[in-house]
Amino acid sequence: MTLSLCFFPPFSYKKDRPRIPFKNYIISTRPKMSRQRVLTVNCVEENSHNNLPAAVVQVKSRWEEWLSTAASLYPVYVTVGGIVACLRPSTFSWCVNAGPTSYSLALGFIMLSMGLTLELKDLFNLFLQRPLSVTLIAQGDVPLSVVMTLCTTLGAVVLTPFLTMILAGTYVPVDAIKLSISTLQVVVAPILLGSYLQSKFPRAVKMVTPFAPLLAVLTSSLLACSVFSENVVRLRSSMVGMSVSSDLSLFHRAQAILASEYGAIVISVLLLHSAGFLVGYLAAAFGGFGEPQRRAISIEVGMQNSSLGVVLATAHFASPLVALPPAMSAVIMNIMGSTLGFFWRYIDPCDSKTSVEATDKS
Repeated sequence: MTLSLCFFPPFSYKKDRPRIPFKNYIISTRPKMSRQRVLTVNCVEENSHNNLPAAVVQVKSRWEEWLSTAASLYPVYVTVGGIVACLRPSTFSWCVNAGPTSYSLALGFIMLSMGLTLELKDLFNLFLQRPLSVTLIAQGDVPLSVVMTLCTTLGAVVLTPFLTMILAGTYVPVDAIKLSISTLQVVVAPILLGSYLQSKFPRAVKMVTPFAPLLAVLTSSLLACSVFSENVVRLRSSMVGMSVSSDLSLFHRAQAILASEYGAIVISVLLLHSAGFLVGYLAAAFGGFGEPQRRAISIEVGMQNSSLGVVLATAHFASPLVALPPAMSAVIMNIMGSTLGFFWRYIDPCDSKTSVEATDKS
């Protein structure tokens, strides 16, 4: 799962995408409903603020757009935080000293923010209506990444402990049950709580919802940079020791750094996310998905929830080095994902016009 996709896909669709998940999609797919009636329903939805003064609506749309833009700068926050952690690690000492409790609370808050912006009942209704047509979601009002994010989040409860036990169980002791319980506590429970609050207190949640993405990305940045700062002193001393004390050439010094445990972590993170982006795109292409769906699947596979990795690593493993890979992943992953999203933003999907024309004809 990726937060940046959950709230603001880097390849995101146009800004006129509705805020209410799946609502317009479900209305527009009802059989025997004329186009005129669909337009009437949508107009009622869009003109719900007509009773407010025009100045108030304009000001509200401006600051909501500002909040959305600020939330889309998540890679910038993580990168700047990583630089600050390298130059002055003590900046994040207050969060590090309170860990791992502070990390669990931070991730719980992030998932709660996600739950406030997601109506689970609409998602379930969508699956009941068209269980085999998930590819149509990306052509509707909500990106395909929302569905994939929810599925990977729920699947993490079982798959994360299972894969950790298989892949790392021979090197360190792994308690799969405790990992599963921790994932439920910091991921699934806050999402369900957020959805419950949205259904019971819709007016209050509506006032808070515009701030949720920005607060979530700031908290996620703090979480990743705190763990990174905890290991940056050891990382810096190791790199300086290998580069200064050695009489080797510059090439061999760089080779020695990459051959160290920290170099292995960086290379592993780069290969992991690069393979995710590539395999996700190719698998979607072989599966017959359109270009917008290929991009959504590619970024969803390539970008994962590094915050969950940080929380589980700090809570269940004694060595601080265990939390370093997900912390570095947060920085590297967002740089790679943002670069790919920026590249795709200026390349129009080859089948986007065709899908729009097909929707208009229907």
